[in-house]
Parts: sequence; structure tokens; C-alpha cells
Amino acid sequence: MRVAGIMSGTSLDGIDVAFVDVTGKRVQTAGHASFPYPAAVRQRILDVSNTACSTAQISRLNFELGELYATAVARACTKTGVPLSTVKLIGCHGQTVYHEGAGAAKNTLQIGEAAVIAERLGIPVVSNFRTRDIAAGGQGAPLVPFVDYLLLGSAKTDRVALNIGGIANITILPKGGRPEHVIAFDTGPGNMVIDQLVERLTGGKQHFDRGGSIAARGKVDKALLDALLKDRYFRTKPPKTAGREQYGAEFIARLLATGQALENLIATATAFTAATIATGIQRFAPATREVAAAGGGVHNHQLMAQLAAFLPGVQVATTAAYGIDPDAKEAIAFAILAHRTWRREPGNLPSATGAKRSVVLGTVT
Repeated sequence: MRVAGIMSGTSLDGIDVAFVDVTGKRVQTAGHASFPYPAAVRQRILDVSNTACSTAQISRLNFELGELYATAVARACTKTGVPLSTVKLIGCHGQTVYHEGAGAAKNTLQIGEAAVIAERLGIPVVSNFRTRDIAAGGQGAPLVPFVDYLLLGSAKTDRVALNIGGIANITILPKGGRPEHVIAFDTGPGNMVIDQLVERLTGGKQHFDRGGSIAARGKVDKALLDALLKDRYFRTKPPKTAGREQYGAEFIARLLATGQALENLIATATAFTAATIATGIQRFAPATREVAAAGGGVHNHQLMAQLAAFLPGVQVATTAAYGIDPDAKEAIAFAILAHRTWRREPGNLPSATGAKRSVVLGTVT
């Protein structure tokens, strides 16, 4: 069965579409394409994510994103040569505008109207993956670890699957482990803090630190880095999740209040991201021998070099070394999760999310 996976993450860099052929336990990627968000749409997403907003703003954006996702799938078909007629199912993660995975009142909201996608393309859509896990007592995240286990688990090597999107998260894959042995959690910020500071520095002309070149020019404020690393989140045992609620506008205001030059803050934020990823691995997966990294952050050479330095004796590579496009992995994951939903098979890992049981994820439109 050919399934299209649609992913748009907290980095807000755009829409990823992956086409995946699933035959039994065999998974093969047929194509992948990415499309940046229009600047005005990106700003509207930020508006409803960072500040109090009206229900009208959220509702309008929900339908607008549905149109953009449908268009992205059609454009991806043209770009990759995958005929739309061969796509039998779509898995759409949607755009997270709010996520509160901890506490008594857990909740989450991803927008991008599935009915619009299904109507425009004439293909069933699986969406709202996170809500059922929360209803089952979980944190609604992370969900990709189920797919990490399927694609990256090893009988011989203790491996960690790392994704560096807006938020960084890891999946701990013990050698020869079963699904219930898998542990996964958000380590803290990925690109999110760096990106916001880069926008400040460039007046909105640049949304990310290409190659880590700005961080390479700056100087790490060690006192500030040490202070940031004292946050108890990094010592809290998983399951745990993080998001724009922790590392959005308020966090940036705290950094700016130090009076440090923006280039130095970007260098410090880059070191902070690398250090928190390494801390998560060293604290909760000390036997790790390999890190397989994916997500936009793998293109930040400064970040990847610092991560490798923080993890001596550990092989740090991208998932390309394992036959998986690092820019497509999460879109691939939601295609696979959609296929499981279509077959009424569970798609969460309670050991990763904290749910009371395995459940079938999502809603079929």
C-alpha cells in the first residue's frame, strides 16, 4: 500500500511530504519533497502559537493549512514522479499550535483540516494522532519512536535515534530490545531557540543558522550555559515532552535580557542544544554506541560537531548512513503510523509516552 506522510514541525520551516510503500513488514520510500511555508502563513502560525489569539484565527488557519497540505501532496507527486492515483492513504500530523503533555489537564492541538485534504485529493486521511494517546493517559508524544524501533533497532548495537527539529528528541533502542524496552523523550530545544535568535539578528531575513556559520562566529557564554543547564527538566526522568511553551518568546526574552550580543547568544543556544541532547543520552542511555540523527538540525555543522564532542566514543551520523533520508524521516514515520491506523493496529509506545496501554492512533477522514 502506498501512503503519503505529511509533516510540518515546530521549526515552521515548511511542509515535508514522503511517499512510502508498505508491504507487510517491509517499508520502502518512493519519494520525498519539501515546500517552505509562505512567510505570511508562517507568521500566522507563530501568532496563534506564541500569544493569546482568537478562535477565528485558529479556525481560519486550520482550513488554510488543509489547503496547503493538499497542494503540497499534489506538488510532491509532480516533483517526484509518483502518480497521485497510486497513493491510497495519507497520514497528516498537522501543525502543532499548542501542546501540554504534563500535569492534570493534558491537551494538544494540531491543525490542518483533514476533511479539506480528503476532499481535494479524493484520498482517505488519518490525522489527530496525538489525542488518543493523551486520552489513554500518555503525553501524546513522542510518537515517532514506534517507527524508530521498526526502522533503526539493532540486534547487535545499542543505538539512539535522534531527531533535531524545533524540539530535539531521542529514542533509546537497546540492542535486541523489544518494543516495551524502548524509551523516548524530548531532550529540550532543537533548532527552536537558535532560529528565533537568528530572526532577531537578521531582522527576519533569515530563519535559521545555515551550516552553523553564525554560531561559529560567536562566543559561548559559559556562565549562561551553565545556568540554563540547571533547569530541572533535564534531570526529570522520562516520559517527558517539551515545546514552544518552554522555548518560545518568553525564553528568548530571558536570553535577550542578559545583554549579550546576538551572535554570542546564538553560539550559546547552539551549545545548549548540543549539551542537552548529550545529557539526555548520557543520563538515560549510557550504553549508547551509535547515534542516528535526522531533522533539519543535522545540517547545522556547528551543532553536530559540538554534539560529537559532548559524546566521546559514540559514533554520531545522520540516518542517511542507515538508508533513511534525514529530512524525510518524520514524514515517513507518519505515513507508517497512518498505515497502522488504517489496519486498526496500535501505533504508540507506552514506554515512551506514558500511556496506560497501546492504542490505535488518529482519526480517519
